[in-house]
Amino acid sequence: MKKILLLSLSTFLLFAFTTNHKEEAKINAVLDAWHKAAAEAQFDTYFSLMTPNGVFIGTDANENWQNDAFRAFAKPFFEKGKAWDFKVLERHIYFSKDHQTAWFDELLDTQMKICRGSGVLVKSGKQWKIAHYVLSMTVPNDNTNEVVKAKDKIETGLIQQLKNKGL
Repeated sequence: MKKILLLSLSTFLLFAFTTNHKEEAKINAVLDAWHKAAAEAQFDTYFSLMTPNGVFIGTDANENWQNDAFRAFAKPFFEKGKAWDFKVLERHIYFSKDHQTAWFDELLDTQMKICRGSGVLVKSGKQWKIAHYVLSMTVPNDNTNEVVKAKDKIETGLIQQLKNKGL
């Protein structure tokens, strides 16, 4: 009985590892294709890799784009022949227990130097789609004070507006 149980457990672990590895490869392919579509100005491909209600949060505090608004914002960039070109330096992917949701973080080489992307993908049938993406600029800890000073003029007023607006 113990041998059967051990075999079953090892079979399960092998299946779980293989499943995670296959799904991780699919997610990497979606994210890589998404970044490539932006670099090559493939508007339809880019947005086909997002859910219809997908969200893109940019580096500016005012950039919280719902899908339709993000399409409108991005279209002129894509029409110029190149939107943005993010190259992945590092990526980590995590799964929900039912393997229908995944989240990730990645470091990117961009025109803004190193940025961090993070987000959520959902599985629809056999396809993964980006439901939520957050792009942030990284700030070396030793330069935080300089960056805060640079942001002060713009963001002090924005902080007050947001506080007045309330949740």
